[in-house]
Amino acid sequence: MRGGRLRAGLRGWGGVGAMALVCALALLFALLLPALHRGADDRGAGPDGAARTGAEGSPARARQECRDPEKQTLAPSGDDGPAVERIKNREGGKRRLVVGVDQNSYHWGYRDPNGGDAAPVGFDIDLVRRIAGDILGDPDAVQFKAIPTDQRVRAIQDGRVDMVVRTMTITCARLADVAFSAPYFRTGQQVLVPASSPVTGYDASLAGRRVCTASGSTAHATLERDRERGTLPAGVDFSTTVANQLDCLVRLQLGEVDAIVTDGALAAGQAAQDPTVRIKGDAFTTEFYGVAMRKDADDLVRRVNRVLVEYRADTAGGWQAAYDRWLAPTLGRDASKSAPPDPKYLRTG
Repeated sequence: MRGGRLRAGLRGWGGVGAMALVCALALLFALLLPALHRGADDRGAGPDGAARTGAEGSPARARQECRDPEKQTLAPSGDDGPAVERIKNREGGKRRLVVGVDQNSYHWGYRDPNGGDAAPVGFDIDLVRRIAGDILGDPDAVQFKAIPTDQRVRAIQDGRVDMVVRTMTITCARLADVAFSAPYFRTGQQVLVPASSPVTGYDASLAGRRVCTASGSTAHATLERDRERGTLPAGVDFSTTVANQLDCLVRLQLGEVDAIVTDGALAAGQAAQDPTVRIKGDAFTTEFYGVAMRKDADDLVRRVNRVLVEYRADTAGGWQAAYDRWLAPTLGRDASKSAPPDPKYLRTG
């Protein structure tokens, strides 16, 4: 009897121990679950909460792996592929290259009030027509769509345009979302202020000033980066952002901001529009404009890169002629500082 009671007691204690173990494991799991969930979120969701695919990856990781974004493009080719064929055989028989452009950037992409048909003109527009002439045999076979600065990437991804030619800087972050051609222009960020301003450039004289940038621009990204690094002049307030860069000039004219930070090429155009403002200081970044396209449009990227090679080599009506016509009055006759470097292409074989 005593042996039976002992065995029963041991079985009882075993059950209690098992239950205690289960409870402990359940508590541990409950404590770990939020951390596991956060880890999954970090790996699988973007800043907007949308899940990322493995192909997209993290923008932070893309920036870490990307070096020299202006060299992350494909070698030139004149061969047609799916993207070029879609343009040539667009539904409805409308053989048009659909391009996102600016309509407010003086000498780049703007509507000339004296132009008659109000079609956009400028340095970027000349390049668009050159691309259309190569792909469709007609430089006028273009449907221009005015795209705000902060909608350039989205317009490409949504399929609203075949490409964007709109003073768009090639960056590692953007390469996670779109493909770029080789560079077609070199520029850098500069400061634009009223002529009477004591600001001398992107330096301590900018401390405590209100600065305007375009939303989604590299200027805004640069200010955010410098704030994180602790190198932004003290007290700079860059909370004022606008959809289109020209709106910053309006804010400056109204006295709502003290300065504009933007690409030097665009700043020169704004200074030409308004003689009461000045560019102060040298460029404090080096950036390159490229033609942006869908990430899966390899044949179109290659085709545009071939156009760019020919465009730069054309001394009669190519890149230099467009510079002389549109940009020399504001940037100077010497185009060497604005000319893109010799293109470098990804090795795919």
